[in-house]
Amino acid sequence: MRGYFGIGVEGVSKQANVGGLFRSAHAFDASFVFTVAADYTRRGGRSADTSDAVEQVPFYAFPDVASLALPHGCKLVGVELVDDAIPLPSFHHPAQAAYVLGRERGSLTQAMLARCDFVLKIPTRFCVNLGIAGAIVMYDRVTSLGRFAPRPVRAGGPDAELAAHVHGRPIFRTPERMALHEAELPAREGRDE
Repeated sequence: MRGYFGIGVEGVSKQANVGGLFRSAHAFDASFVFTVAADYTRRGGRSADTSDAVEQVPFYAFPDVASLALPHGCKLVGVELVDDAIPLPSFHHPAQAAYVLGRERGSLTQAMLARCDFVLKIPTRFCVNLGIAGAIVMYDRVTSLGRFAPRPVRAGGPDAELAAHVHGRPIFRTPERMALHEAELPAREGRDE
C-alpha cells in the first residue's frame, strides 16, 4: 500500500480505550499516533496497549487543536456520527491521512471538525467503542488501498491468486523526449516561450 496514515483522538474519556486504539494502529502499521487536548499517559493505556505502541510508533501529544501539526500534504479525516459525514463504505481514503476520533462521552469539537478536510462516519445505529471505531476505519483503509485478490462471487476465499505485480519498462528522460513532453503541455500564463 502506498502512502501513510496516522490516527489519534481528541480528548480522553478512558485511557485504556486509547491504548487499545494505539495497539490496533501499531498492528495496522500506522506511521504515527497522536492525542489532542488529552490527558493520556503510557501508564494509563498500558492495560490495553500490550504492544507498547507509543514506544514502537511515533507518538505526538498536542495541547489543543491549534497546535495540531501534520506533515505537508497530509489530510485530516474526522470520524464522527454527524449528518453530513461521508459513509465509510463510500469514502476514498487519501494516500496521506491522519484520522481523528472523539472521546466516548462526547464528540469531536467544532474547532476540530472545522479543521478536518473530510469527516466520515461508520454506518452504525449508534456510536461504537473508540478502539473498535478506529480499528474499523484502519481495516477499511487497508482493504480498500491494499493489494489483495478479488473477492469471489460466492461465499469463501478467492478463486484465483493475486496476480504478480508487473513493472513497466524504464523511462529514460532524454532531451528529445522532454521536448515532446513540453510540447504536449497546455500553454500556461506567464510561461517563457
